[in-house]
Amino acid sequence: MIKKVDHIGIAVNSIEEAIPFYTEVLSLPLLGIEEVESEKVRVAFLKAGESKIELLEPTSEDSPIARYIKKRGEGIHHVALGVESIGERIAEMKAKGIQMINERPKTGAGGALVAFMHPKSSGGVLCELCEQKGKEG
Repeated sequence: MIKKVDHIGIAVNSIEEAIPFYTEVLSLPLLGIEEVESEKVRVAFLKAGESKIELLEPTSEDSPIARYIKKRGEGIHHVALGVESIGERIAEMKAKGIQMINERPKTGAGGALVAFMHPKSSGGVLCELCEQKGKEG
């Protein structure tokens, strides 16, 4: 069911301020930066072996990431698990009693299909199902 840890999402106040740690100190290659307007967030992806690190910067004070940072501070926001057939995985999670934040997949950064599990159902960790479209995730 789970292919790998696709990425770890990290909430930051500023991508520009955060990137040097990952690129200069950890020597991770920057894959790109994009804005996901529907989520009011800028996203930077860095390659970390078979997985990625996703830096999440709010673009609005009312974005989910801005609210997260205000409540908890910068840091790990979610763990994304790479899957195939995300619709089937969502149905499987629901059948196992997992409360889904997204009952249907939505388009996330990089064009991936994503759906989040409610942390109350996953031991307090915000877990994301992530299906990469058109390429190996």
